[in-house]
Amino acid sequence: MSELNFKASEEIELLRLVTVGSVDDGKSTLIGRLLVETKGAFEDQLLAVRKQRHEKHVATAEDIDLAMLTDGLAAEREQGITIDVAYRYFATPKRKFIMADCPGHEQYTRNMVTGASTAHAAIILIDARNGVMPQTRRHTHILSLLGVEHLIVAVNKMDMVNYDEQVFNGIRDEIRDYCEKQGTRDLICIPTSALKGDMVAFRGDQMNWYDGPTLLETLESLSVMGGLDEAPFRFPVQLVNRPQTAELPDYRGFMGTIASGTVRVGDEVVSLPSGMRSKVKEIVTFDGNLEEAFAPQSVTLTLEDEIDVSRGDMLVRPSELPKNARDIHARICWIGDEPMKERGKYLIKHTTSTAKMIVSAINYRTNIHTLEQESADSLSMNEIGSIEMKLQRPIHYDTYADNRVTGSFIIIDSFTNNTVGAGMIES
Repeated sequence: MSELNFKASEEIELLRLVTVGSVDDGKSTLIGRLLVETKGAFEDQLLAVRKQRHEKHVATAEDIDLAMLTDGLAAEREQGITIDVAYRYFATPKRKFIMADCPGHEQYTRNMVTGASTAHAAIILIDARNGVMPQTRRHTHILSLLGVEHLIVAVNKMDMVNYDEQVFNGIRDEIRDYCEKQGTRDLICIPTSALKGDMVAFRGDQMNWYDGPTLLETLESLSVMGGLDEAPFRFPVQLVNRPQTAELPDYRGFMGTIASGTVRVGDEVVSLPSGMRSKVKEIVTFDGNLEEAFAPQSVTLTLEDEIDVSRGDMLVRPSELPKNARDIHARICWIGDEPMKERGKYLIKHTTSTAKMIVSAINYRTNIHTLEQESADSLSMNEIGSIEMKLQRPIHYDTYADNRVTGSFIIIDSFTNNTVGAGMIES
């Protein structure tokens, strides 16, 4: 490879992707197809899942059990379902991809929330034989709440319905109506057959009535949600580094990941909640010091003054302060075994800080079928609703619409230490 081509490949844009669907929609087969067609699967992986094991050459996609290529856990292979979130990596000449493969079973919806939280785009699989299922609506609504910009609906197993255009049109219209009610910004519907390969990486010969791009062409052309580095500077402090060695007796570095915005040497910053100010002295990384850093880089910042900064604090610019409150209004995806109830006491983990909180009110539960708001005094597993929280102490935050990092949080059961909810701050 020439030096020019090598540099170009290094600058290929990265798309974070999540795949969801109900059980037996063919999600594992679809991902396996993408990995094989883009050379994202290693040769030893292909050899391990060949159907014709007596052959000495690597089989084609048609000779491989594509679902076995992605279902890594023994329990997944035995039951024929995906249980845990797994991350797959593949690339084309136009783009690199990190794909979160999320489970489809309702029991594992909690895992899907984790995989979707950082995605730019989502592939929602629908079995053409079954149409839009309740779990399809639940996944679609959660993806909308999480702010995933592009929703791609792959109407799969078209080979099982004789590639019928009317079947596809009916499913497309139903999911489109549902998404319009919740304000989905970008919805793309594609007919596919992951098993046969039609409209995944190549068009095939069976669906000439569809004139849109293939799934892979669509993924290559999506615009990645930008502006993260243009948002206000937010730096939640994860760790205070004090080596206290002979060479560095007074060194104090503040380690963390830049949630949004940019920071330069010499910038004035304020530490929250103390309100003390200083200027950035150094931006330290493993590869050396920088003059400027931006989200989502992980760096260590040193300051010119000895001010009070601890884990859980946040460094921001004085002119771009976040909100500060104890009473928070938020949307919740409840994933705990025990229901959330009014007056329930929990822990909230927001960026790198943790605080006690009480559920002061449950405003409503969202009906995933109609998107209507229903009165409720509790939220059960996999239910979505709106709540009011009162925290033991104020937190500094942005709304989720403005910042997906400082506007999100998780709820922890203080007795079991289990994560029981994921939330998005609305005000």
